[in-house]
Amino acid sequence: MSTKKSFSFSVCKRLPNALARSGTIHTPHGNIQTPAFIVVGTKASVKSMTPEAVAGTGAQALLANAYHLYLQPGPELIQKAGGLGKFMNWPGPTFTDSGGFQVLSLGSGFKKTLSMDVEGVSADDVIAPRKERQAWVDDDGVDFKSYLDGSMHRFTPEHSMQIQHGIGADICFAFDELTSLMDTREYQEVSMRTRTQPWAERSLHEMQRLRALHPERPYQAVFGVLQGANYEDLRRETAQWMAEREFDGYGIGGAIEKQRLGEIVQWCNEILPEDRPKHMLGISEPDDMFAAVEHGVDTFDCVSPTRVGRNGAFYTYEGRKNIRGLKYKEDFTPLLEDCDCYTCQHYTKAYIQHLFRAKELLANTLMSIHNERFIVGLVDNMRHSIEDGTFYSFRDAWLARYYHNRSS
Repeated sequence: MSTKKSFSFSVCKRLPNALARSGTIHTPHGNIQTPAFIVVGTKASVKSMTPEAVAGTGAQALLANAYHLYLQPGPELIQKAGGLGKFMNWPGPTFTDSGGFQVLSLGSGFKKTLSMDVEGVSADDVIAPRKERQAWVDDDGVDFKSYLDGSMHRFTPEHSMQIQHGIGADICFAFDELTSLMDTREYQEVSMRTRTQPWAERSLHEMQRLRALHPERPYQAVFGVLQGANYEDLRRETAQWMAEREFDGYGIGGAIEKQRLGEIVQWCNEILPEDRPKHMLGISEPDDMFAAVEHGVDTFDCVSPTRVGRNGAFYTYEGRKNIRGLKYKEDFTPLLEDCDCYTCQHYTKAYIQHLFRAKELLANTLMSIHNERFIVGLVDNMRHSIEDGTFYSFRDAWLARYYHNRSS
């Protein structure tokens, strides 16, 4: 039966006088110990990695993308396969985002440039001219062109929920309008109040209808998504609005200026109910992760570990390095000496550099395994530091080492 009892969140340990906490998200497909990094498998696949390799990094859950899976292969096929987990051979918890980011980045957002750093960025950098747009927004939903074949499609909150319900993820995100930091204050207000909030309510009601229609299916949670850019009053307003409704959790979304990430998250989480999980969409830089966790974020996702890995970058405690550097040509040590990932236990920098120079696809796999393990492990250690009361000293020492070459 699809009952709410199959999804819940419990707080395990709180930092004194702070929003940071460890906890457990209980889903029909298993538990997620939080804080946790959620690995992204956009098209029901983590690029260049098998699900078994992903599990080997310590990842607890995967996030797929409703927009991409709607276009290919379609939610109907995934539903026939028994849902996302069975389709891709992942036994653990799964998330799907609503598709709003992808659809709307074709429209008001230029490509996917929704800058977290407004310095030196103009509106022309992030807002596409109308003739270049591939999506058009109205108060009911979004019309967009498929990037695959140019065909026209329409997403509404109801359609997004129907797609996510068909895909069968444990945690689904409400459909919202993506805005950029270059949008005006007036536009942010109108977008939040006339689209994102009404769309969230429509998303929730549609999933409630689908649950009632299919009580035999596992419970699918709905997270409301908060917008409001860098404006404290808008963030607090939407947090209060979301808190008054029956969402199972919350996604903190929208374009956020990097330097203000912590305070923006704090504004939201000071108001949102403590007994429900909070997810931050699309962050992967270690300083952003620490800031998010410190201010009460439980889970977050990003494609960065595999993306930068495919471009030759690998994580170390002293920052990111690039394997193509000449100094690694005869370096027969692992990417990171004390790393327990499969790559570092079996391969050397010299060999992985050879794979890149030879354009062998195995290079992408080995780098992705290492990078995912590094980030998953980092967030696991954040959780442990909350539980043993050493979070702040761990954060300060870790970031000082990682960013030691950062210019002042």
